[in-house]
Amino acid sequence: MSEERQGTRISGGPRKAQEIFDATLELLAEKGYEGLTIEGVAQRSGVNKTTIYRWWPSKGALLGAALIGARQLDFTPPDTGSLTGDLEALLHTVVTLLTTRPASDITVSVLGAATQSPELAVHIRDFFADRIALEQPVFDRALARGELTADTDTMLLVDLLAGAAWVRVVLRRLPLEKDFVSRAVGTVLNGALTRT
Repeated sequence: MSEERQGTRISGGPRKAQEIFDATLELLAEKGYEGLTIEGVAQRSGVNKTTIYRWWPSKGALLGAALIGARQLDFTPPDTGSLTGDLEALLHTVVTLLTTRPASDITVSVLGAATQSPELAVHIRDFFADRIALEQPVFDRALARGELTADTDTMLLVDLLAGAAWVRVVLRRLPLEKDFVSRAVGTVLNGALTRT
């Protein structure tokens, strides 16, 4: 991961970018998107609000940058040696984001707010594009091993798995069985129909 990606200087951002990002995500977890303000981030991070506005003109832009640049949401793609193992590891990451605080508070607040704020939705798309780009080596290795065909819609695979977790945890508020991850990955990769 590059120094820019780690947040030391995010895309030429301010020196205290990590402090700003941490404050942004902490306030989001505590107060939700409605309660997130640039003034609050400035106070919590110890950075002047004019500095924040110089780099991010709105709270949606700031939150989008924090989601991509914050160390606490860093992501390293798994390499278990198989597509099944890698997808299970990816889905475990999603489940953790949805079930473990404060990450779950952040995730649920962001995804809920994105449905109400067109500006935030644009930044959320950027976050997912960044995450999909980081996950791409999983699929490149699977293709090289012959586990996937070249025309596989890898974004659809990720959406099906993440969507299953999102619906189960957030919308239906059901507990996840111990074998949820392996069953979800198995169903997505192998289908549910009987084999003849």
